[in-house]
Amino acid sequence: MAGSRFSSLFLCIIVFLASKVKAGGNTLVLLDNLAIKETHSIFFKSLQERGYTLTFKSADDANLLLIKYGEFLYEHLIIFAPSVEEFGGALSVETITEFIDGGGNVLVAGSTSSGDILRELASECGFEVDEEGAAIIDHFNYDVNDQGKHTLIVADPANLIDASIIVGPKNIPPLLYEGTGLVADRDNPLVLQILSADSTAYSYIPDQSIKEGGEKHKKSGNQQVVTALSQWVFKEHGVLRVKKVSHHRAGETTAPSAYTIMDDLVYTIEVEILDNGKWVPFEADDIQLEFVRIDPFVRTRLIKKQGGKYEARFKIPDVYGVYQLKVDYNRVGYTHLFSTTQVSVRPLQHTEYERFIPSAYPYYFSAFSMMFGVFLFSVVFLHYKDEPIDSNWKRKQMSTAKDDKKTKSD
Repeated sequence: MAGSRFSSLFLCIIVFLASKVKAGGNTLVLLDNLAIKETHSIFFKSLQERGYTLTFKSADDANLLLIKYGEFLYEHLIIFAPSVEEFGGALSVETITEFIDGGGNVLVAGSTSSGDILRELASECGFEVDEEGAAIIDHFNYDVNDQGKHTLIVADPANLIDASIIVGPKNIPPLLYEGTGLVADRDNPLVLQILSADSTAYSYIPDQSIKEGGEKHKKSGNQQVVTALSQWVFKEHGVLRVKKVSHHRAGETTAPSAYTIMDDLVYTIEVEILDNGKWVPFEADDIQLEFVRIDPFVRTRLIKKQGGKYEARFKIPDVYGVYQLKVDYNRVGYTHLFSTTQVSVRPLQHTEYERFIPSAYPYYFSAFSMMFGVFLFSVVFLHYKDEPIDSNWKRKQMSTAKDDKKTKSD
């Protein structure tokens, strides 16, 4: 494949907006050796043409200085020194992170032999670099110029992040990639995965042989799997549909205009599956029905009947409103089966309430017992008569009283 490429891996690109944003600016470029200035001349020339002033220095230069008297000496920092173990001068990971926090921009490139200092810097940015010497290998997507290790990978532009403002348009030729792998924290919203490898790629040390063993069989199951898979992809298998839905009160056959609370409801649904071009009854035992008013009030399993019919019977709750009879069947390998039927539930009419409620029997008894007691009292009060007083007994009592009075006077 024609075209130029970088032999190193971009570890991370960190961009922070300063108070003044402008193209170009003073840029410090740290290199492993001055030869990189020539091998990457096209990249550096493009920067200079866009207005950047580049200052090239060795990454281990003893006079390196990024900050002086609390002021940044540069607006941008480029590190093309993957093998450096320690930065020279006053430059360190802490200094670089302080530079980033102050609004500076940093571009770092690494390789399969990235040193500890770059690994530490990558960790500060939310990445983890693969072990030293490991490279991304893909035995299916490698360039013809590869040296036999399949580390020169042809990357599809479709694997780029879906953000044209970062990577530009994707209608470009395939990319060439050679380098190590990165592990990114997916929970970190500040980490963006610019380019992802295909599923056939893996990370390993190319100079070491893979010693894992395999098994040998007389015949593989590829033919069966591929046949079944193609049938599923082309929708010969796994397609479901609802043939018919019905509902009614228990003991009836037609759906009412509205149900009443505490009614016994019967729900029936017929489900079919496409098999060899024909719709046949679908057999399953894990289909559920929900009786929903915002939240499910009833959730019950549909009982399988003959001919692909499923039935559920339940008592409507003592809460009126507008409900849905909902079947939501979503299983791996099958198309999504979804059916909703809206029904209304009204409260009891004044003529439908019970005349005697069992829980009120004590109150009924107390009321009737009070009425019976009043009735008995009235009968006794109306029919009771006093006995007549004997006149002789009265005179005798008066005579006795006079004798007692006379005796006291004597």
